[in-house]
Amino acid sequence: MDPGARATILHADLDAFYASVEQRDDPRLRSRPVAVGGGVVLAASYEAKRRGVRTAMGGRQARRLCPDLIVVPARFEAYLEASRAVFEVFRDVTPQVEGVSIDEAFLDVAGLRHLDPTPPVEIGRRVRDRVRQEVGLPITVGVARTPFLAKVASRVAKPDGLLLVEPHDEAAFLHPLPLETLWGVGEATAARLRAWGLRTAGDVAELPEQVLRGALGPAAGSHLFAVVHGRTPARVVTDRSRRSVGAQRALGAGPHDDASVRAALLGLVDRVCRRLRAGHRTARTVVLRLRFADFSRATRSRSLPFPTASGDELAAAALALLDAASPLVRARGITLVGVALTGLGSDEAVQQTLALDAAHPAAARERLDAATDLLADRFGSRALTRASLLHRGAGIEAPLLPDP
Repeated sequence: MDPGARATILHADLDAFYASVEQRDDPRLRSRPVAVGGGVVLAASYEAKRRGVRTAMGGRQARRLCPDLIVVPARFEAYLEASRAVFEVFRDVTPQVEGVSIDEAFLDVAGLRHLDPTPPVEIGRRVRDRVRQEVGLPITVGVARTPFLAKVASRVAKPDGLLLVEPHDEAAFLHPLPLETLWGVGEATAARLRAWGLRTAGDVAELPEQVLRGALGPAAGSHLFAVVHGRTPARVVTDRSRRSVGAQRALGAGPHDDASVRAALLGLVDRVCRRLRAGHRTARTVVLRLRFADFSRATRSRSLPFPTASGDELAAAALALLDAASPLVRARGITLVGVALTGLGSDEAVQQTLALDAAHPAAARERLDAATDLLADRFGSRALTRASLLHRGAGIEAPLLPDP
């Protein structure tokens, strides 16, 4: 390790994010066990977690564990708005921000020392105070030399905590931790390691790398060896380009008629196309994602001849995919529909297609897209919607996070 290494990476992670937003917005829910979702728990407050309620748990099981559990429906627009506000705080602290998900990010504050001598741990305290005061949400911050160690530090410090891991204390901090605490060690890997009598990161650190490679495979073994010896990358990646944008809607138990499913899909396409154009991007491929009543899933995709940000073109491709999958939809019963746009590129140079449809020239479609985007920006995304969505089940709409 570089003797001059400093703990300058912050991992900021909102606590029980969806549930915390609900408790913030409804004082009656504060200090009470809350679960977001219905049939499946999407998020649980720490009051509920202490009673055994966990994310992805079935609603019935959650209520058995916690009979006084308060279940509230998801409000994804509220969560997105809260996330945007929190990330504004992050980017006001430092331009070096790597978003991990809607509720967590890495912040590299190494360069701030040239402008502000405040120690990184105090910057972490400042981030926590600002998020609490400006957004009204609790957040945990881990501070360490590498993103991996900062992530583990925030896990250990939860909920609503702050933990600094100095470079000279890394082994003392890491080695006593249970294997499940290590970022990237899933349940299956942890179970295999426990079967061999390994319980902590320190137990694994005593093994040669070749033993781990033989037991877990070359890639997983080498990664775990690097993890327990603090040899993970020290850089926050802020220049990765987004590879997809999408959204999904849970339709609930069926049956659902074809028109309802098509309307839901078109609403999702409208939403992701607005996000696409807001980012000055185009897409080449449309991906349709379906989930059925038996919990099986299906994915279909179609690539266009040229990249586009046209709502009409992308909607037509999505509907064609849905029509092709209609036998599956009718046979299995659909419970969720989603759409993602991939093959993203800049809209600075777009190959226009020859408009053969005189009734819907390309220029008119572009003006329509621009007008709907302007209305959404000025009056909110719900100001303008398709008529087909007004009298049908709203379902539960959720953002699909972009691939890193």
